[in-house]
Amino acid sequence: MGERHLERSDPAYRVFLYIFYVCMAMMGSIAIYGIAAMYDEWSQTGYYVLGQVLVDTEVPFENFAKLSTWLFFSGIIGWYCVSRIGWRRAAAGKISSRNMALLQLMLVGLAVICLYEIVWVVTVLNAKIAAGIVNGAVPDIDSLYVAYPDPARPWNLIFASKSFLAAFIVTAHALYLSTRPRKTVQPG
Repeated sequence: MGERHLERSDPAYRVFLYIFYVCMAMMGSIAIYGIAAMYDEWSQTGYYVLGQVLVDTEVPFENFAKLSTWLFFSGIIGWYCVSRIGWRRAAAGKISSRNMALLQLMLVGLAVICLYEIVWVVTVLNAKIAAGIVNGAVPDIDSLYVAYPDPARPWNLIFASKSFLAAFIVTAHALYLSTRPRKTVQPG
């Protein structure tokens, strides 16, 4: 079954558009909450772990999804909606060949960086878990962090893994879409 492009008049177009708006609202509200909570912690203690509050906060009730998971989910779903409703600009050849080449090079670079970061974060996370087990107790995985590259601003490893995985999925999918053969857009 061939995939056809969505027109603005398609009911599916509106579904993707509304889901995109919901995802953006989720991402925006989670980011604002995370920044505010991090700033509050920093102003009180002079220290914070980037992403810790998002890993610790469960929504809509206890033992359900954490805010870091909702951020990951809404980022991926929001991107997919964008890729479905934003087809016309790329498919119609409105992006010049030179700009598309630059975009593809940027996407390759970002995908490689994100893939490296995922491997690095998962390796560090695995090492911290193994070190905790060797000492006789399984550590609280959600509270593990790494003070790199700046010891004053450590990253929560669960938050970092979800963030870089979402960024890799989005950039790899965008690269895939950018390399697909262009079709001329025909009305109707």
